[in-house]
Amino acid sequence: MLEITYVRGDATVPSVKGGKVIAHVCNDIGGWGKGFVLALSRRWPQPEAAYRAWHRDRARNDFALGAVQLVEVGRSLWVANMIGQHGIRTGSKGVPVRYEAIDTALARLAGEVIERGASVHMPRIGCGLAGGTWSRVEPLVTERLVGRGIAVTVYDHAGGGR
Repeated sequence: MLEITYVRGDATVPSVKGGKVIAHVCNDIGGWGKGFVLALSRRWPQPEAAYRAWHRDRARNDFALGAVQLVEVGRSLWVANMIGQHGIRTGSKGVPVRYEAIDTALARLAGEVIERGASVHMPRIGCGLAGGTWSRVEPLVTERLVGRGIAVTVYDHAGGGR
């Protein structure tokens, strides 16, 4: 069976052949401006523009926890904006990460990735500003993606580790 591949590097620059989806977690309030999204925005304007339009028109679309928006940014290259955190701050209701929303988004993403014959590339989603723990997210990635035969690479910046 496949396993998640861990590498040091930049998830916005996947260096494998074939279709690639860069997956990351977004909040449900329309905020884009800290964390991994800054790296995405430095490379492409489309993911942020699409996310902001998706949020702005949320009364008429599926924008909600667990939703996924695929944005094409290059030839056989997409960014998956996955709504997996409620709000942006840790407070009385705990951290913003919503594991059940990440699980739902990953399940939805799997079909799209399989249809495109792509692999998935990501940072440790939900574990930065969202406040989640990889020990809770990793099994979701394994079940929803790897378990369906999808190659997944998780990128840690220098200094990060498994």
